[in-house]
Amino acid sequence: MTNQRENETLTRVGPGTPMGELMRQYWFPAAMSSELEADGDPMRLMLLGEKLIAFRDTSGRVGVMDHRCPHRCASLFFGRNEEDGIRCVYHGWKYDVNGNCLDQANLPTHQDFQDKVRAKAYKTAERNGLIWVYMGNDEIPAALPEIDANLVPEEQMGINFQFRECNWLQSIEGDIDTSHLGFLHFGAVNTSDHGDASIGVALANRAPEYAVKETDYGVTYGAYRDAEDGRRAWRVAHFLFPFFSITPLGALDRSISFRANVPVDDEHTMCVILVKNDNRTAEEGARSNAFAGGADHDYDLPHTTDWYGRWRLKARHANDFLVDREKQRTQNYTGIGGVNLQDQMITESMGPIVDRTWEHLAPSDQMIATTRRRLLRAAKAYAKDGTLPPCAGQPNSYASVRGGTFFADPDADWFEVAREIVASAPVAQRIAEGGERTIAPENPARIDADLASSRSRTGTRG
Repeated sequence: MTNQRENETLTRVGPGTPMGELMRQYWFPAAMSSELEADGDPMRLMLLGEKLIAFRDTSGRVGVMDHRCPHRCASLFFGRNEEDGIRCVYHGWKYDVNGNCLDQANLPTHQDFQDKVRAKAYKTAERNGLIWVYMGNDEIPAALPEIDANLVPEEQMGINFQFRECNWLQSIEGDIDTSHLGFLHFGAVNTSDHGDASIGVALANRAPEYAVKETDYGVTYGAYRDAEDGRRAWRVAHFLFPFFSITPLGALDRSISFRANVPVDDEHTMCVILVKNDNRTAEEGARSNAFAGGADHDYDLPHTTDWYGRWRLKARHANDFLVDREKQRTQNYTGIGGVNLQDQMITESMGPIVDRTWEHLAPSDQMIATTRRRLLRAAKAYAKDGTLPPCAGQPNSYASVRGGTFFADPDADWFEVAREIVASAPVAQRIAEGGERTIAPENPARIDADLASSRSRTGTRG
């Protein structure tokens, strides 16, 4: 059981907290590139409990900085984005994307001291439709993480953001909990009704056994069940430092996906989801959503300009996620349609920060318990003597880490079999060889209709 002090350590992410300082040692996705236009409107952006603004300057560079002007603390959200900088409308002080003060317009030239003033700005980078932010202290941080899904060209990926009204840890713990699959998503589905072989095995035995392994990048699990042909069916997923996950979405040899549970603050999370368009066929995707109670659709509210105004759901905690109790009694297990909405509902139902002293963890929670211990050890070590946590400053630590399903001989080493499958996949071979950091589609005709649009909702988790 996680005690109250441990829960506080795990969930608090503001400046100066053990977990917050650990997380600031990593690059992570913060926004869609399409959300910012050159010389366009500044955008409020909260990350790790810090109130920031984001803007794109005249030259196309992205700035992310504290929203307060260093002069009198007026909000730069109301600033003018002009001529390669953001100008505070209070007294005309202007800053570039790196926080350098370019002008102190209300001061005579002989009185200005712009060379001594800096706005608190963070390093940014862009790749394949995502804006990444680094909030650490390193002068020159390492390159962006070499996560397979972030190396695939944008046009080949479904990229989605989903705002959650809960702490980051309970959001990611939903990603690495596989035993909910046969209940939350497919509780009303019979074994023989689902055409996917791995899902069929999971429904035939809704209580899998587990193997959990600590890795250089975090923790991985394999949930396994015996199949009728004498082989063993495996579902493999990963936790990757600091708050990344890869879930078993499709067959391991073709599955490329990635999730980031980016803490907005202690009680809100932005879930960033990337899925390669051909992870599943259109038929597979439609079938999974149908069996889960219906496709996710039309559930984004219009964006607003407040700190929590981006990528919100129409079906939300305030309206009970539009649960249909009659449908729950007669058609599907939850009365809520679509796997992502079901995940959102169950995660937020625990409250903004779950009180883990109430839990009674079971053998099915091995992955969750191991991940918590790994996080606590890393946070404690970094706070004590600055020992860098796993993957920090090592972008290649994430390379060719995949989640997915496969069948193997019962006596085989599941972890080694999984590595061999990934290593033999054409995409993994190209990444391992270096050179081009983009991935060509193996089968351009096989595009999942649910994932082809960047506004689609992705995945079957668990």
